[in-house]
Amino acid sequence: MKSKIEKYLEEVRSFEADNLEQLEAFRIRFLSKKGLVPALFADFKQVAAEDRKEMGQLINELKKAIQEKIVTLKQQLESKPDNEASGMDLSLPATVQLGTRHPLSIVRNEIIDIFSRIGFNVSEGPEIEDDFHNFTALNFPPNHPARDMQDTFFIEKDPDIALRTHTSSVQVRVMENSKPPIRTISPGRVFRNEAISARAHCIFHQVEGLYIDTGVSFADLKHTLFYFAREMFGENTKTRFRPSYFPFTEPSAEMDISCNICGGKGCNICKYTGWVEILGCGMVDPNVLNACRIDSIKYTGYAFGMGIERIAMLKYQINDLRLFFENDLRFLRQFESAE
Repeated sequence: MKSKIEKYLEEVRSFEADNLEQLEAFRIRFLSKKGLVPALFADFKQVAAEDRKEMGQLINELKKAIQEKIVTLKQQLESKPDNEASGMDLSLPATVQLGTRHPLSIVRNEIIDIFSRIGFNVSEGPEIEDDFHNFTALNFPPNHPARDMQDTFFIEKDPDIALRTHTSSVQVRVMENSKPPIRTISPGRVFRNEAISARAHCIFHQVEGLYIDTGVSFADLKHTLFYFAREMFGENTKTRFRPSYFPFTEPSAEMDISCNICGGKGCNICKYTGWVEILGCGMVDPNVLNACRIDSIKYTGYAFGMGIERIAMLKYQINDLRLFFENDLRFLRQFESAE
């Protein structure tokens, strides 16, 4: 027992604490109810009578040394400045990790910049729309099968109000409140009741473009979109147009570019064709112009619309659209130098 006490005394005399937490752990180890000193007093009952005086003095000496050590170290720690007690040096320069824009915001801004260089301005509108601006003015008659092309989130108890399914509704508002020439793009968030997968989501982002003036032709539309594809994806990007159908344009087309994720060899994004659709387009239907009080005899125009997620997937070679919505910092930090 004597050797044990002397060992504890040596440990106490050499003990140093860097903070109050370490000092409290030291106190608990020796002086708490289940600590080492109470255990020594419990063992003291088994000490021979002739040795009790010596052992008792040693235990009391140990207890006193512990108490003095605690008082001394506590005074030293409490007298230090806060930055020293916590191990911090407040004179050091701050190291702040800056955030970055979301990849969808980066691509959105790049699309806006490309079209602004050829005279397009930016227009915005509400995400909750009425039936006229979201459907009727865009040549979707009531009960027309074309309405089934877009699964809509309607506002409960009001079938005429819904979350917009495209930013074409913004273009309707621009045409209602402006006179030609009109040259605008409408970026924004849209909503469709679709199953979430690597290629689709119920919430996504669009940029739609509109140009109305006298003498606007399909050739003007193709030239504009060729320019966009090469500015966004590079001079070697291959493009093609395919005939399509949209209620608000006639004639209508879809534009594809060569898939740069697989290099044209085929993958799940391009459906193993080597081509990826990036946008729909066409000449504005005269019925749309008339609905927005624009003379369809005097004026013609073209319109196009693209998904920002699709453009970002191709630009950064991302094969799963869901990554844009999961807020995984490991994914987002890859774009810190992309702004």
